[in-house]
Amino acid sequence: MTVTGKAWLALAVPPITWFVFEQGLSALLHARCTLARLGIGWGVISLAACGAAVRIAWRLHRPGSELAGAWIARVALAVAAIFGLAILFQTLAILIVPACVR
Repeated sequence: MTVTGKAWLALAVPPITWFVFEQGLSALLHARCTLARLGIGWGVISLAACGAAVRIAWRLHRPGSELAGAWIARVALAVAAIFGLAILFQTLAILIVPACVR
C-alpha cells in the first residue's frame, strides 16, 4: 500500500469506527438494556481501533517524499483524537447512566 493510501486509511478508520460503535450500541441497548456492560467492551475495542489509526498515521506524519501523505496523516491524527474522545465519553456515559431507566 502506498504512503497516501495508508494515510487515507488512518483518516477513514476513526469516523467509521465511531459510526459502527454508536449504531451497535444503540441497537444493543434498545434490544436488551441489561447488556450495557457489553457496551463497555465494545467501547474499548473501538478505542483500540482509533489507536491503530493513530499508530499508522504517526509513522507517516513527517514530511517525506510525498507531502500530501504527510498532510493527510497529520489530519488523521487530529481526527483519531476527536473520534476517540467521543467514543471515550460515550463509554464513560455507559458507566454513569443506568441503561434500563425508562
